[in-house]
Amino acid sequence: MTMHMGEQALSLDASALGDYWPGIQLYYPPVKYAPSLGIYEDMAQASARMKKHAHFTSAHTLIFDLEDGCRQKVMSRDLLRQELPMLKKMNPRVTVAIRCNSFRTDEYELDMKLVCEMGEYIDVVMLAKAGEAYGAAEVRDLSSFLLSVNPNITIQPIIEHPKSLKIAPELMQYNTVKHVVFGIHDFSKAMGIHITPENWIEELQFYMNQLMFEARIAGKGVIGGVETLIGASAMPEKFLEPHDVRRWLDLHGDNESRVVYKHACQEAAMGLTGKQVIHPAHIHLCKTAYTPSPTDVAQKVAILKAAIEADALHGGAIKFEGEMLDPPMFGKALQTLLRAHALRALKTSDMDFAVHVLQLLPAQVVRQNWPYGVLL
Repeated sequence: MTMHMGEQALSLDASALGDYWPGIQLYYPPVKYAPSLGIYEDMAQASARMKKHAHFTSAHTLIFDLEDGCRQKVMSRDLLRQELPMLKKMNPRVTVAIRCNSFRTDEYELDMKLVCEMGEYIDVVMLAKAGEAYGAAEVRDLSSFLLSVNPNITIQPIIEHPKSLKIAPELMQYNTVKHVVFGIHDFSKAMGIHITPENWIEELQFYMNQLMFEARIAGKGVIGGVETLIGASAMPEKFLEPHDVRRWLDLHGDNESRVVYKHACQEAAMGLTGKQVIHPAHIHLCKTAYTPSPTDVAQKVAILKAAIEADALHGGAIKFEGEMLDPPMFGKALQTLLRAHALRALKTSDMDFAVHVLQLLPAQVVRQNWPYGVLL
């Protein structure tokens, strides 16, 4: 991390830390099937459920699926037209994502009509089966369309086929794309790979690594696979530290929760920027896996302060808690702070310190450590 002749330290403020990440994304069915009754909700029931649950969700993102997981598409669109303005008013922090149908299908055109009408209340359009029919031109045309609707809407292409993985760099070349989704179930089906709910990460590791490799070069994030396991246990939100989570899982968690938490920890360790869940009980569990804990953040702040005090940030090594640390370790400590910020979990004082550290580093080093957001 040595600063060479001619390199300039960055002049930054908090906005330069980049955009928030997708984080934990909850699939929320607009109109839900009631197995006990054998019928779908009507508009009044669906509206009441949204007011009861969606308005108070702790998920970072709500995904309103209009594609494979949606049977009542017409009613679902009508419900979103009715409810999205109130949802954004009641829960302004939540990211609203619309999972639209495949490009240029009849249902896609109806989805785009909804997006056009509700553009000010939508943050993300997730493009199902991205690139399978028309290649990267799908993202190009959708980007152009969204620019006229709301230039702040981003696109999350869903990689669901080897064709899409092959052209992933082309899909990620557009500024509207900040993150891509690994659609594990359709992808494994297309490959003829039998995956299991417990071991799908290992079973698809090779392809996930390919996608992460291309995304890292492009400076984009990758959103992990959706879990199909449904657990009944919900961990209290007061538990934030890993040892608290493990104790709760040992004493109160079910097997489904343990598997989901293990997968979320694996994905977070691989640097993924989001994870999709289908059950509200898994929201906080996965948030704790993805988000650096308060203790972890405090330790990384201490490491960076020690590096600055020893004038080792740009080159040199320090001893910290019995371990030798050098600039690559300082970069990882900084990444932890920036990750916490991206997941809305960094205190103002720690955020100000992170900005201070960034200001001490040359632009090239910042890019090496954090390829996301406006720092590019």
